[in-house]
Amino acid sequence: MTDQPTVAEAAAKGRSDRRKLNKRAGLFRLREAIPLPIFNTAGFVVPLVLVLAWLAVTSLGLVKPLFLPSPLAVLEEAWRQISTGILFQDAAVSTYRIVMGWLAATVLAVPIGILMGNFRIFEGALEPLISTARYMPVVALIPLSVLWAGIGDEQKILILFLGTFFQMTLMVMDNVKNIDINLIRAGQTLGFSNAEILWRIILPAAMPGIWDTFRITIGWTWTYLLVAELVAAQSGLGRRIMDAQRYLATDTIIFGTVFIGLLGLVTDLLFKRFGKSMFRWTADR
Repeated sequence: MTDQPTVAEAAAKGRSDRRKLNKRAGLFRLREAIPLPIFNTAGFVVPLVLVLAWLAVTSLGLVKPLFLPSPLAVLEEAWRQISTGILFQDAAVSTYRIVMGWLAATVLAVPIGILMGNFRIFEGALEPLISTARYMPVVALIPLSVLWAGIGDEQKILILFLGTFFQMTLMVMDNVKNIDINLIRAGQTLGFSNAEILWRIILPAAMPGIWDTFRITIGWTWTYLLVAELVAAQSGLGRRIMDAQRYLATDTIIFGTVFIGLLGLVTDLLFKRFGKSMFRWTADR
């Protein structure tokens, strides 16, 4: 009679097999954490490879500098703007416009989105209009924005507002609607009023999602910067790019575009850091 493995031995063998399988899977296991140094290094490897490929293409003369300047030419342009103070002046002006446009959108979008997410009457009344408006091209509204707000900062802020408000409103509505209805029913059972349910149940549960909406929408606001500074802007990162386009200064165009992207990345990282600090229970999601 052959010996049969015990239940404990079979379980141990199964665990051993799974460990071997996971080890072979390496860094490509679904939804599994990887070592932090590897995670952080991966974020530098891909851009580095792209820059090296860019350097190789331009150094070998495969593309004319007019169409694609070398990374060194872009760095020279960056140093020129830094040394003359142009970069910091433009960045300060553009950042002010971004912050004001995004804040204006947030102040209106959050309460409207909360109302739409909690009361069907508001959702039915406003969602068709907002859903339609969010598909309208913002660049087509530039002439109207000039008529309404002039050619100063107010016009740029209005364009940034229009590019952000409608999407943010619908996203906040979805953040609120995703709250478990059983939590609301529990509050009603305890005799809470609508205001108490909103402040004590709905908003605390929805805030992590709303904060993530803030992070995403301010990224969209950065993408509208060039459109906002298209008309009558005397300074700003978008204005600098538009001026460079007239003279085919591709090194200035590439540097300005990359710099806006880096500012957006910094903004995104700051929102992530503050989000993890404020909503620690979502850190492992």
